[in-house]
Parts: sequence; structure tokens; C-alpha cells
Amino acid sequence: MTSGTIFLIILILLVLWLVVTYNSLIQGKNRVAEGLSDIDVQLKRRYDLIPNLVETVKGYMTHEHDTLTQVAVARTAAMTANQNPKATLAEKEAAENQLSSTLKTLFAVSENYPDLKASQNFLDLQNELTDTENKIQAARRFYNGMVRDFNTKLQSFPTNLYGSMLHFTPYDFFQAEAAERQAVKVSFK
Repeated sequence: MTSGTIFLIILILLVLWLVVTYNSLIQGKNRVAEGLSDIDVQLKRRYDLIPNLVETVKGYMTHEHDTLTQVAVARTAAMTANQNPKATLAEKEAAENQLSSTLKTLFAVSENYPDLKASQNFLDLQNELTDTENKIQAARRFYNGMVRDFNTKLQSFPTNLYGSMLHFTPYDFFQAEAAERQAVKVSFK
């Protein structure tokens, strides 16, 4: 084999490696985007359920206007943050965490209304929201897994050299807010 043939073979192998590496980075980037989109789908479902829950609760909770207002305000803030293309992941997380917190407050206050707790509409909506919250958590775990895989690929040698040349950047993980890391206090008083 001549040196020109060897050089050509090495060049072809290098080009093939670059194409495969580039395609795997694009695939990883698209998987991260898919994970983020899955979160958005579940958040939309939650946003759609909340007004129905609030309307169901209004009939029973005549004295809890502030709680219902907080849920509505938190829902609007979360929707606004998620629809704002300039909002950072941290800003979106903060708005979603605030909404989750107000929903927990609503369900805690509902314990004072036996008729509400027995209402089939309320129970159905509460179960739907619980299911949606579980799906949001699963979508966030999927997203974090895709971010982990993409960031690992992007930071591994020799892909890190090629990825940085093409301006691929690592993604941020979804993280729990400090208040959500605290243990839940259970009291039977």
C-alpha cells in the first residue's frame, strides 16, 4: 500500500467517525428536547385540571377564598414562565414548585370539609392531579437521564473536542427545591 492510500483510508475513517459522532450528539440533543417536551405535556395537563378542581372546591369552601386565589395565581405564574421562551430552567422550576406547594395547601385545607372529601368530582380530580404529578416526576426523571447521557457524551474524550467546535453545550438538570428536600412531618394530634 502506498502512503497516499493509507492517508486516504485514515481520512475516510476520520470523516466517518466525525459523522457518527455528530449524529450521536444530534440524537442526544433531540432526546433532551423530547424529555423537556414530555414535561411540558404533563404541565399542560395539570394546568387544564386545576380550574376544574378550583370550581369543584368553590362550592364547598366558602371561607377559603385566599387559598383558591393562591392556586389560581400560582397556576398563571407557572403557565407564564413555561410559555416565556426567555425564562430560564430555574425560573420555570421555581414557578412549578410554587404551584405544587399551593396545591398541597389546597388539599390540606380540604381536610376540613368532610362533604368535599366525599365528593366524587373532587376525589376524581384529586386522583387525576396526583396521577399528573407522578407523570411530571417521571418526565423530569426521563429528562434528567437524557441530560446525563448527553452531557456525559459531550464531556467524554474525544467527543468533547468535536462537540465544543460545533458549539454543543451541556444542559442543566431539573433539581428539587430546598423545601422539597426536607422530610415530611407527620403528626397524629
